[in-house]
Amino acid sequence: MLMPKRTKHRKQQRGRMTGAATRGAEISFGEYGLKALEPAKITSRQIEAARVAINRKAKRGGKLWIRIFPDYPETKKPAETRMGKGKGNPEEWVARIKPGRILFEIAGVDEAVAHDALLSASHKLPLKTKIVSVEKESEQ
Repeated sequence: MLMPKRTKHRKQQRGRMTGAATRGAEISFGEYGLKALEPAKITSRQIEAARVAINRKAKRGGKLWIRIFPDYPETKKPAETRMGKGKGNPEEWVARIKPGRILFEIAGVDEAVAHDALLSASHKLPLKTKIVSVEKESEQ
């Protein structure tokens, strides 16, 4: 499971996820990519499920880049706990995604396989996505 090796602080404030992604918004490594269309928090388990789905569809051909990392701790209080008594303990790690962010990139496979693999990965994620390619991105 993905998670940081070490962090400066154990708990973080929630903050807001406003605006569009400026970094990581273009395809940098591969030929085809999966782009986020809405803000979301993606857990490390969801990232892993999407990675497995892509590898199964691509039959381990080509190369896959995961462009997101779950570096933000999500805390939860135990069930049936009264209000107060401080913040809960970190339960899982999430990646905070803004619209426009490239989540996965794939190269070395033909367009039909890449499209199928990225589509199956998008079904594992809790946000709307679209499949982009280097050719279509350079035209815009």
